[in-house]
Amino acid sequence: MDENRGEANRGGQIRGTAGGTASVPLSVLDLVTVGAGRTASQALRTGVDIARLAERRGFHRFWVAEHHSMPGVASSSPAVILAHLAAHTERIRLGSGGVMLPNHAPLVIAEQFGTLEAMAPGRVDLGLGRAPGTDGATAAALRRTDRLNEGADDFPQQLAELTRFLDDDFPDRHPYARIHAVPGPVQATSPGGVQSPARPPVWLLGSSGFSARLAGVLGLPFAFAHHFSARNTVPALDLYRESFEPSAVLDAPYALIGVSALAADEEREARRQVLTGALSMVRLRTGRPGLVPSPEEAEAYDFSPMEREFVDSWLADVIHGTADEVRSGLDALAKRTGADELMITANAHGGEARLRSYELIADAYGLPDLG
Repeated sequence: MDENRGEANRGGQIRGTAGGTASVPLSVLDLVTVGAGRTASQALRTGVDIARLAERRGFHRFWVAEHHSMPGVASSSPAVILAHLAAHTERIRLGSGGVMLPNHAPLVIAEQFGTLEAMAPGRVDLGLGRAPGTDGATAAALRRTDRLNEGADDFPQQLAELTRFLDDDFPDRHPYARIHAVPGPVQATSPGGVQSPARPPVWLLGSSGFSARLAGVLGLPFAFAHHFSARNTVPALDLYRESFEPSAVLDAPYALIGVSALAADEEREARRQVLTGALSMVRLRTGRPGLVPSPEEAEAYDFSPMEREFVDSWLADVIHGTADEVRSGLDALAKRTGADELMITANAHGGEARLRSYELIADAYGLPDLG
């Protein structure tokens, strides 16, 4: 990587600043969830509302994640959603948490995120994962191949190719040396070019040790999916830190973790809301993905003993309750894991509950209202 370009991605583009009384920066992950009785259009409008609230209350970044073939998750196209969010925000960092790189040609991702960088200069993150973000059959349809393991195994090579496109620095004899991702750095070297050479910082995402080690070896920031792989969080972060090699991007490790958390005015209401997400996960894990059920449907659902066991285990890793209870849970998690940043995802049926949750969490930490 060109060292000057790497330097452009240091500081505020990766490392956040804690606000209010928070010990670490707070950010938001939105899955653009679609509740029963709601439409994808409504879910996307809610996403904009949450991004605006997050910006107003001083959350550091707002990410969306790639999922496919899930009726209750309308985030199949992160780049499209991020372009929409860029048009409705001004300051907050926007990014993917993440783009599932094996589903795409690296040049396509370089072009998409170069375009986003041109739309929102200096505030776009490119988070990358190696999982498909869906089931095997859907992944095969996306990639037009049934050799799915090959894509995951090739992830380091795909990442290297993507980075070359982003930096426009293939060696002269490389087959892609004359191919340029546009918008991108090549415009700065063209006659009369004034394009900024800066590009989105790359993050690696993971729920196990593979990406943790790779991020450490490459000196990249790392995001861990604690919200669905809590048992692996501390081992993965330890592996990342142990593997870390200083780079042009970072001189020390920087790791955020995704956290499921929902605050409500009353503890019982918080429990009602998070139960909707738990029932969604029961259905997803048993091959019945659907829209996010309402609190009434979730409360009335007759869980089998096995399903109840799963729900109890799932909710044990979802921080929920009053604002003070959620703040205490987040503080304890940050201390236990040593995470440099917490990225909160509030999964519930309706947008109103999610918006209220982020507002309550911001108030609990004394985050300023930036207007």
